[in-house]
Amino acid sequence: MEQLIQNQMISAAVQLEKHLDSELDRLENMNTDDLDKLREQRIQQLKKQAQQRQEWKNNGHGEYAELADEKEFFAISKKSPNIVCHFYRDSTPRCRIVDMHLKILATKHLEARFCKVNAERCPFLTERLRIKVIPSIALIKDSKTKDYIVGFTDLGNCDDFSTEMLEWRIAQSGAIEYSGDLLTPPDVKKQKKPTNLKTIRGGYDSDDSDIDFDD
Repeated sequence: MEQLIQNQMISAAVQLEKHLDSELDRLENMNTDDLDKLREQRIQQLKKQAQQRQEWKNNGHGEYAELADEKEFFAISKKSPNIVCHFYRDSTPRCRIVDMHLKILATKHLEARFCKVNAERCPFLTERLRIKVIPSIALIKDSKTKDYIVGFTDLGNCDDFSTEMLEWRIAQSGAIEYSGDLLTPPDVKKQKKPTNLKTIRGGYDSDDSDIDFDD
């Protein structure tokens, strides 16, 4: 079995080398017209990317903002197929932790609209999306609700999770682009922590768990 695996690895390496050699030969044999075509294609690609980024910014992407009501939510849903929406309540301290992380991620991921909704002021939307626990984050991909992040259970069940951890969890839905390993949570490498490490909550009672909105 070991010999078979080694033979397969050698075969794969040989094929890769042949492919690279072929590409190098193609590039070396390109004439001026070929290079001009490649350059033009790249310029057009960059222009398209710039136009897309500007369109996203025009639609409110790149910022983490609160929506006034359900009407505004449905309005942005028509313009932004990918939405990360935080349902919060003023009386829930953990919502401020979510705000801090989403504000950072909004500037990093222009491809999605990051927003927040006061669950108490938007009962119709809260009920329609079946929001029961605060904080909850609805993850919308291609105008369809794909997933929810309910409380902090999926984030290590702690208050001092990293922004990268939340980014990784959001990426599970496909609502944002992600270049890392979707199979391994980034905070796994940080499990060994000092026993006296203070949480980000800075003084909130340790029994302040996720709040059931129906209470």
